[in-house]
Amino acid sequence: MTARIKYTDEPIGNPKVIADFLPSPEDLAFRDETVKITLALSRKSVDFFKREAQKHKTQYQRMIRRLLDAYAERHAQASVPRATGGASAQQRPRGARRLP
Repeated sequence: MTARIKYTDEPIGNPKVIADFLPSPEDLAFRDETVKITLALSRKSVDFFKREAQKHKTQYQRMIRRLLDAYAERHAQASVPRATGGASAQQRPRGARRLP
C-alpha cells in the first residue's frame, strides 16, 4: 500500500457539527476515596506484587488495593447465609478447614 493521498480544494459537502459527547478530563481521572493505613505483609507477598506490577507497568500498591476491593465486593454480596450443612467458620478451630 504505497498509494499516496491526493488533496484537493474541493468543497466538503454539508458537514454537521455535533455536540461534544466525550467526558471531561476530570471525569476520566476517576479516583476512589482511599484511606491510608499501615499494613504488615510478608516479604514473599510484596515481592510477588512488585514483580507482577513491573511486568504490567503499574504500581504494586494499586494491584493490592484492587485485589482487596474485589475480595470485599465479592464477600459483601455473599452476606446471605449459605446452607453448607457443616460447622461454620466460627465453630471450627482457628486455622482448620472445612472438609468437602
